[in-house]
Amino acid sequence: MPQVIKIGAYVIFFWLDEGKPLEPAHVHIAEGVPRANATKVWLTQSGKAILASRHSEIPPVDLRKLIRVVEANAGLICEKWVEYFGEIRYFC
Repeated sequence: MPQVIKIGAYVIFFWLDEGKPLEPAHVHIAEGVPRANATKVWLTQSGKAILASRHSEIPPVDLRKLIRVVEANAGLICEKWVEYFGEIRYFC
C-alpha cells in the first residue's frame, strides 16, 4: 500500500483497491504497517478530514493529532491521490 505520511508509529496510506467507481479521496491510518482494518478518514474539498471508521482503535488523543496532520497535508494527499488513481472526487 502506498505510504503517504509516517508519523511516529503510525502510517497514513492509500489502499490500492478502492473500487469501481473509485471512492472519494480518503486515507487509512494504522499503527505499524498498512492493513485492512485501518482507520479511514475522508477528505473534503475544503481540506477538512472526516472520520469514517475507527477500526484500528487508535487512542482518541493520537487520532485527533493524526487527523490534524491529514488536514495540514490535504493538498499533498490529494496530489498523491491523483498520481495513484488518475482522478479525484471528494466526500463533500
